[in-house]
Amino acid sequence: MTTNGKVLMIGNDALCQGAIDAGCRFYAGYPITPQNETIEYMANHMEAAGGAFVQAESELAAINMVLGAAAAGARAMTSSSSPGISLMQEGISYMAGQRLPAVIANVVRGGPGLGNISAAQSDYFQSTRGGGHGDYYTPVLAPNSVQEMYDLMYDAFAIAERYRTPTIVLADGMLGQMAEPLAIRSRPAPPAIEKPWALTGAKGRAPNSVFSLMIGPGRLEEHVRTLKKTYREMEREIRFERFQCDDAETIMVAYGSCARFCRKAVVLARSKGVRVGLFRPITLFPFPAEALQKEIARGTRDFLVAELSAGQMVEDVKLSLWGSNATVRFFGRTAGSFPSTDSILAALRGEPQDGSFYEA
Repeated sequence: MTTNGKVLMIGNDALCQGAIDAGCRFYAGYPITPQNETIEYMANHMEAAGGAFVQAESELAAINMVLGAAAAGARAMTSSSSPGISLMQEGISYMAGQRLPAVIANVVRGGPGLGNISAAQSDYFQSTRGGGHGDYYTPVLAPNSVQEMYDLMYDAFAIAERYRTPTIVLADGMLGQMAEPLAIRSRPAPPAIEKPWALTGAKGRAPNSVFSLMIGPGRLEEHVRTLKKTYREMEREIRFERFQCDDAETIMVAYGSCARFCRKAVVLARSKGVRVGLFRPITLFPFPAEALQKEIARGTRDFLVAELSAGQMVEDVKLSLWGSNATVRFFGRTAGSFPSTDSILAALRGEPQDGSFYEA
């Protein structure tokens, strides 16, 4: 359905269309709820875009197919949901060690284990701390609307290739399944970046090799130092959104779909004369710590972190505000449960309702 130049689309489809418009030409994946629509969409559209679609026999196969395509210089991606992403962690670690650019979308569901198929944000630690073995991180982008599910795919591929790194788009089941009007951007795909390291055939040049095994005195340590420097350079990619923060006595910190509930709570609180604001990280790694610290300088001393988890991003907020005189509180729902605006307002008052996690 198209209205006023916009198309009604669910988040999973928007993510895929954003990837195709960003120049993705290889996709491999394996079905899992609540992101099955990505498999269907890519199966139906990748060939027409001049790309290749593979339904792999498992998540392990999918991530290693993406590894191979990225090593050959292709703009490649995969997607899955929480347990499937866990199965991909070895391949993601290998890609980080090999410095291979690709995009991995995680449409998070409740856990641990198989959990349930409802939306959650309990994969924050896994995404922002690397997730697999070794000293590595992955940049993480967190959309909070169908439009951002589309738009951030451009940024994800640009970041992946700019820093030669696997890049995570961290969504959730609500964003993946909900439908909203989407403006299809006419901007060009991120420009192709020269990849002299790619395995494109050695005719007329010396052979390339892509590997993560670093045997020999100091080789691995030097490699890890290079990775560490790259992660610091990624700080130029930090993105965040502030809403009604300038005069706020309390600032809520939330990302993704949870930030949508919090934004509504801010509007309701403001209508009652309560000065509340919302700080929404869009990059979860690197985390916008310096920007959050500036809210202290503006006079805010009370922060309420809201998550669809038992408390994960709250640790990054506490680290960001360490040494200040700020109070950091936490409010969360988990296992696929959503907060009501009334429960968020109750948490703002320090009156948590049954069913929520709350730490003062």
